[in-house]
Order: sequence, then C-alpha cells, then structure tokens
Amino acid sequence: MTKLTRTSPALIDTRSLRVRAAWLYYNRGLTQKDIADNLGISRSTIIRMLDEARKRGEVQVWINQTPGECTDLELQLEERFGLDEAIVVPGEGTAEETAQEVGAALGMFLSEVVTDHCVLGVGWGRTLNASLATFRPSLRQDVKVVSLLGGLLEATAINPIDYSWRVASAVGADCLLFLAPLVVDSADTKRRLIERCGLDALFQRAETLDIAVVSCGEVGKAGSSLSAGFLPHDLQDSLVAAGAVADTLCQFLDAEGRTVAHPIHDRVMSVDLDTVATARHIVLASGGVKRVPAILATLKRMRCHTLVTDEAAARLLLADPA
Repeated sequence: MTKLTRTSPALIDTRSLRVRAAWLYYNRGLTQKDIADNLGISRSTIIRMLDEARKRGEVQVWINQTPGECTDLELQLEERFGLDEAIVVPGEGTAEETAQEVGAALGMFLSEVVTDHCVLGVGWGRTLNASLATFRPSLRQDVKVVSLLGGLLEATAINPIDYSWRVASAVGADCLLFLAPLVVDSADTKRRLIERCGLDALFQRAETLDIAVVSCGEVGKAGSSLSAGFLPHDLQDSLVAAGAVADTLCQFLDAEGRTVAHPIHDRVMSVDLDTVATARHIVLASGGVKRVPAILATLKRMRCHTLVTDEAAARLLLADPA
C-alpha cells in the first residue's frame, strides 16, 4: 500500500511521528530511506526527526560498557575519597558538553536508585538540569522531592524550582517547592520568610533526606557556574577575595570546604550544607577541570557517597596531593 507523501515541515514537531520513526530505526533496524518511504516523508526530514527525538529525550542511546580506563579511575576515586560509588564519563569536552554528559550519567543513576517512600532533596545547575534527559524512573509510591534552594525571579531555562518540579513529576512524587527568591535583601527578610511564610516545613523535611543531589561550580565572573550569571561582578570579586573557590547550593566555600565569611551567606535562601550533609546518601555531580577545586571543597565539606564526574576532572582529583 502506498502512503500519501507528507510535505509539511511542521511534522518534525509531531511527537507521535518522531517516536514512530525512531522505533522503526532503532528497534526494527530500517534504514532512513526505508522509513522515509514507509512514512511518506523525505529522508532529510527523517534525519531531522531522529535528531530532534534524541534532543527531546524521546530516544536514548545506552552504552552498557564503561571504558576500562574510566573503570580504573572510578575504583581509585572510591578508594581515595571513601565513596560508595564513583561514575566517570569518558573524555574532556567544553563546559556545556561536560554538563550534558555528566548530567546524562546522573539521570541514569537516579532512575535506578529512587525507591518507594524516598525523600529526595535536589539542588540545581546545568549538570542537574541535563539529567532530566535520561531520568526515566518507574512511578514510585509516597516519594517526596524537596527543593533545597530558592528560585530566580527572571525566568530562565534552568531554575531550581522548575527542576524540582520536573523531577517530582517524572517519579510521580509530591514536591515541596522553595517558593522564595534565591537571594533576598537582608538576613531579617530571610528569617521572616522561613518563620512566617511556611518555609519552616521545608527546612524540617530537609532534615530527613534519604538522598540529596547537588552540584557545584567555580566562583568568579569568568566561570561557568550559574551564579556568575546573576550575581553582580563586584560581589563575585569580593567572594573570590574572601577565598571562595566553590559555589554549592549557592553557598560559597573556600578550598578547605569552609563557608567563607561574606554578607551574602545570610541572604541566600537555601538549606544549609550542614543539614544537607545529614542525608543518608549524598550524590555530587560536577565535571570539568575548572571545577576540580570546587569538587574538592565540596567533598571536604560533606561526606559524599556517590560522585558523578568526567575523566579529565577525575584525573586531576586523583593528582591532588591533599
């Protein structure tokens, strides 16, 4: 039977057709030309549809074998830092590429470890946001997701509140949203929001986390951390001058993992790292050579159980003499 030829370029945005094309290509093993003939679409459109399906997370390619060198790095990291598990993705890319690759590994890991009755605390960042592409958990019972920090008033593609909600939706969980600006004008405003606006319930729930998922980034206006995009340059300069090397949940740490003495600490709306450190299992996901000092500082501050990073960062972490 001959199918009518489709000519509308809008078909690339039709999810059902994209998934059908992907199914024929990956599961049936049809060639792109065969699929084009089957669906009445040009081969170039099929190529675009398959690419779009990958970008939207409708198609995921799983590589079950970890390269041997990465496996060796994982074992060394586990021994060196007392980790339960290290996950190392191969290669070294740009900051954006590393975030996507480390995030993809994080999403696969979380898909397997979130269980019924779990209380899951989540941070934010490019890496965590990238995990959504591969986060495909089974629906769970009585799961609660807790947002560990406030949001940005100006809408962006990456927002702590949005990430928390999307994680909760994927697993069928209730979600405690941190409905407050990420940075407020004073310590008094922070106290009032917590005590008088219901946020105290979120802080109390954060003390009972089964799993905490955080990322970290370097500090400074030239860095790739998201704080570089919304904190004024003079404030970032003062943080660097105070010795900050890490931004973890928008709390700024020195090389030894200590909170730097800076006024912004009392204005940031986030669950304190010492509270997050009481979680039964802490997952730290961050990669890239520029972020090695931040990863080390976070590891010193919190007893992380699982580290998800990239090969280049792993090698530098193991080379650190501390």
